[in-house]
Amino acid sequence: MKKLVTIILSLFTSIASFGQPNADVTLMPNVQEIKLTLIGNQLGYPIIEVNSTNMLELHFDDMDARVKNYYYTYQLCNIDWTPVNLSTFDYLKGFSQIRLNQYRISSIAYTKYIHYQSMLPDRNCVPTKGGNYLLKVYLDGDTNKLAFTRRVLVVDKMAEVGIQIVQPFNPEMFRTHQKVQFAINKGQINMVNPIQQIKAVVLQNFRWDNAKTNVPPTFIRNNMLEFNSETDLVFPAGKEFRWADLRSFRFQSERIAKADYSKINSEVFLQPDGERTQQRFVNFRDYNGFYFVESTDVSNPWWQGDYANVHFTFVPNGNQPYPDKKVFVIGEMNQYNLNDTAAMTYNANKGVYEKTLFLKQGYYSYTYVTRDANRRNAVALTEQTDGNYWETENDYTVLVYYRSLAGRHDELIGVSTINSLNSRRTGF
Repeated sequence: MKKLVTIILSLFTSIASFGQPNADVTLMPNVQEIKLTLIGNQLGYPIIEVNSTNMLELHFDDMDARVKNYYYTYQLCNIDWTPVNLSTFDYLKGFSQIRLNQYRISSIAYTKYIHYQSMLPDRNCVPTKGGNYLLKVYLDGDTNKLAFTRRVLVVDKMAEVGIQIVQPFNPEMFRTHQKVQFAINKGQINMVNPIQQIKAVVLQNFRWDNAKTNVPPTFIRNNMLEFNSETDLVFPAGKEFRWADLRSFRFQSERIAKADYSKINSEVFLQPDGERTQQRFVNFRDYNGFYFVESTDVSNPWWQGDYANVHFTFVPNGNQPYPDKKVFVIGEMNQYNLNDTAAMTYNANKGVYEKTLFLKQGYYSYTYVTRDANRRNAVALTEQTDGNYWETENDYTVLVYYRSLAGRHDELIGVSTINSLNSRRTGF
């Protein structure tokens, strides 16, 4: 009985650890700067089509600086990122795991590490079904030695999606929020109950911590399913992301207040970031939370780029802490991590919030958010740090899922991305 209870608890713990929105997790602290993108495009989210030539590239560094045997596999998941009850033979063609055999020892950089990279999917391990996949990377072929997981979206395109970004009708949100409305042409898909069989997920700037999930259709007209909810599809618009140019440790950009470079470790202190709720909105080009690894000091930043402890400082209005709130600095650089270990610390002597992140040379975009200290699952908001402005440029992505009556997982059948500023569709 004790053994059975242990197995059940272990199962629930495993599901919780990979459930949305915490599917992008790093479990080994020696693994740094994990980057999974479209091939040749560091700003491209990992989305590929079934039976296509689309490729992804994976990069990461092992700070232990010795060669190890890393392997990877894919786990098919449902719409909520819980693992499906299927064998890997049902959704993978070829082997169930592949060894990462392309690596290089760092050179030039003072920080020593082993850089691993791979092109995915390998022809010997290919996802065959549309859906949500977790890329699992682990040591020595043992899945219990999990290093990290990352989301991969595989679409089996069967539905067309048309998206539009509009201002909400609610006068309280008219100037501060953005509403996503879209329609799906289900084509030749034979559905008995579209309300139950079709669900949508809407992402703002490919963030999963504030995603709108399991959104049902609002109207059904012939082959068209319309999604036009004033409650489920409205996002706080936020403000343009802040930025830090760390591409050079020799030439300090205007965003660096001071730096201490040494052969042991480097310390970079960014200029303090003030609260922007009272500032007028100014539109400028940003990368919507993404970052890219790059260096102006070396020829190849992947294995020649250096690392530094980067110190972020946020100055609240009046230098007073937010009561009953936690403050986070987030972006793709930390996978929008909202765990307690990623929270900023209030320095009462200086009247500022502080956080240090270990980052590689590159160009980073980020933002500050607050969340209720007593509600762990509360949504993180920019209302108190940056404010919300309808004019803000954001990318919105609609993911369409379908489950047949006899289906055993949620199939991803449509993906479309649109930019709020120019209504230009990109990607699928």
